[in-house]
This record gives sequence, C-alpha cells and structure tokens, in this order.
Amino acid sequence: MNATEPMTVSSNASVKMPDSASDITPALLNAIIRPWRPEVVVEEVIIADSKAYGDGMVSTAARAILDLRYSAESPPNLPRRIVFKLGRSPDFLIGPLYENEVKFYNWLRPEIGSVEAPLSLGGAYDPDTQQFGLLLEDLTLRGARFPNASVMVTVAEMEGILENLARLHALFWQSPRFASDLAWVETHIEGPLARFMRDHVPPVIQQEIDTENFKRELVERLGTSGDELMRGTWRLQEHQQTLPYTLLHGDTHIGNTYLLPGGKGGLLDWQLCVRGHHMHDVNYLITTGLSIGTRRKHERDLLSFYLDRLAAFGVANPPSFEETWVEYRRTLIWGVYIGWLTTNIANYGWEINVLNHLRLTTAFEDHETARLVAALG
Repeated sequence: MNATEPMTVSSNASVKMPDSASDITPALLNAIIRPWRPEVVVEEVIIADSKAYGDGMVSTAARAILDLRYSAESPPNLPRRIVFKLGRSPDFLIGPLYENEVKFYNWLRPEIGSVEAPLSLGGAYDPDTQQFGLLLEDLTLRGARFPNASVMVTVAEMEGILENLARLHALFWQSPRFASDLAWVETHIEGPLARFMRDHVPPVIQQEIDTENFKRELVERLGTSGDELMRGTWRLQEHQQTLPYTLLHGDTHIGNTYLLPGGKGGLLDWQLCVRGHHMHDVNYLITTGLSIGTRRKHERDLLSFYLDRLAAFGVANPPSFEETWVEYRRTLIWGVYIGWLTTNIANYGWEINVLNHLRLTTAFEDHETARLVAALG
C-alpha cells in the first residue's frame, strides 16, 4: 500500500452496505470494524431507532441507533450504544462524499484526540453501490446538544465551537504532510469531491432556484444568478488555494456541530473534509450559527478570538486580522451557493432552510461579497 493512498474497507468486496437499517447484522458490523479494531467482535445487534430521508434532520445520510453485545473476549468499556451512519438510499449517489468521510474517520480521527469529534469503531465504503457505513459513538450519552438555525446560539457557545476549529486548524497548519502521507486529502479544486461539486451540483442548485420561489427571489435580491454565483465560487476557491492552508471540516454550518456540558463544542459530518483556507470553516460557522443581529454585533470579536486561539495552539505567525477579514467576507459566496442553495426543504424542514438562506444572503450583502469576489478577476 502506498503511504499516500490509504486503504479503506472498500477494497474488500465482501463488505456490502445495507439499503436500510433492517439489514444490519453482526457480520456486517464485524466486517466494518475488523480492519481498525480487530480485537472487537459484535455478537448481537438490536436496532433501537432509525431515521431515513424525510424523517427530519436527515440530509445526505440515514442513521440507525444500535444496541450492541460484544464477545466475552472483546475489550471492556466498549460503547454499548452506537450510531450507524449509512447511505441515504440506493438511488442517491454521492459516493465521493461518503468515501471522503470514511477516510477521515478511519485515517485522521484516531490522531486528532484533542479535537472534539465523534469517536469511531470503523467505517467502510462500497464503490460498486456508492454506499457506506460508519460506526460512531452516540453523543447523547455525553449530554450533547445539537443546535440548528432555529435555536438561539450564544456568543459563548460559538466561542466553544470556534476554539475546537482552531485546534483542528492549528494541528495541520501548512503541514508538510499534505505532500506525503496526507497527499490523499483532497482540495476544493482537485480530486473526486471537487469534480463532483463542479460537474453534478450546479444543475441541482439551478433546479432549486428555478422551482423554489423564495430561493429565486433571494438570488434576485442579491442582483445575481446561479451561473454568476457558480463562477464566483470556483474563482474564490482557486484564489484561496494559493493562501495558507490547513485541514478543514469543510461543512461547518451550525447543524453539523454539537455542544457538550461545560461549553465545549464539537464537529459532526465530515463528508466535505478537505485541505483549504481556514476562513471557509470559520465564516460558514459564524454566519449560520448566529442570528443576524448577534452576528453583526460580535463577528469581528469572534474572528479575533479565533485568531488568538490559533496562535495559542501553536501557529507561529497567524494571518493578520485585516487579511483574514477580507477572506472571511469573500468566503460567503460558498455558503450562499454550495452551502444552502443545494439543500431542498425536505432535508431539514422549512424553518431551518429559510433561516440559513436569510442569514447567509444578508451577510453576503452586509460584507459586499460580490464586489470582493469580482475583484479577483
């Protein structure tokens, strides 16, 4: 195996992902776990709950809550309840996203212990069906809360999530490993994930603009179009790929975070994890996570807080506030175009969908994002 090409269980043709939670068996779970935790053997699985697309808060993947019984020879203190994350449906083909998340949990999650993210027993991706499976801890057992745009998030809670982002970014800041053992980590402009975003996502976005009245009118209010937003997003990503880089979560809208007792924040759903510019993560989090008024009042202070934490976690020469502020404002075009124009109402419901669009498009206007992107040429 080449060090820059991580093995996934997708190389094992015997691991076929189920189409529904009812098909989950101990044999399947053991096939997923074995390459990563060979000492762990599941003997019995009980499906406590499951959520498919349309059940609310299910966007690109379905989920099942599993109660497990392990063999007597398995290590003690294994989680008795886990979340099994699996593909949304056999006809919903977003393999590059699924495979990317499996790689993150199998290859990167074990080495970032200081970053708050779900623990994993292993994951597998089946390239033949473009389906996947991930065995993740049930965060509710640690008292986690899961915010979204319809729930008020305080400035202190936002700082908790930003601190976690700064930890992640500092660990991989300008890392030479991206040219060696982490060369498999994709970017916003290269790799299967980038090709998927550029080839397959724009028609989906245009259909949303054409068929959802509120989306069409929000785009009209911005004085732009789907095509113009698309071109600006690609230009932004090409530009930011020339700037300081790190490992990104990649999809940090507030619904992909969690809050723990004591104020610590964590990150869920790593399907868009890539190497890129840190403001991609920071802007998307702040602009989706805070009400318009709170964001306007506190975003500069929050950005300064993030930069301070970045330095505290070991980044010797973090970018200045001034250059960071410009890129923070530019990055909004991704949140408007890719972040939420892609997302149909069924994914999260009407209120969450509309609130995210309202927050992002308002910030886009506040920060003159169109002008800043146009200045890139």
